[in-house]
Amino acid sequence: MGTPKIFESEYRFCLILWEHEPAATTELVKLCRETLGWKRTTTYTVIKRLGERGVLKNDNGMVTSLVSKEEVQASEIDELVEKKFEGSLPAFIAAFANHRKISEDEIDEIQKMIDRYRKGGPQ
Repeated sequence: MGTPKIFESEYRFCLILWEHEPAATTELVKLCRETLGWKRTTTYTVIKRLGERGVLKNDNGMVTSLVSKEEVQASEIDELVEKKFEGSLPAFIAAFANHRKISEDEIDEIQKMIDRYRKGGPQ
């Protein structure tokens, strides 16, 4: 089974959780009120929904994630490339590069990544 779908508001919640986990539900309520402007009930609803979908675990009021930020980001990119670029990574990169200035440092880092993959994968 793949990474569960996380919607935008849930992702903003997860960013808070990943930064503070493990976190008590009361702490998450406070952080979500301060950061997102959420009411207590909204935070508890999101915790419940994400728990039901296997994104996090709420064990007696202590919340921990079951999926990492990197897993969620990778899943979102895979979905985006598949839906909008017919599965073509080069088409995605071309669209991205044509609409955003890429610095020399970023180009160098991308080239290093390509070189690592050519040598057998990420390192």
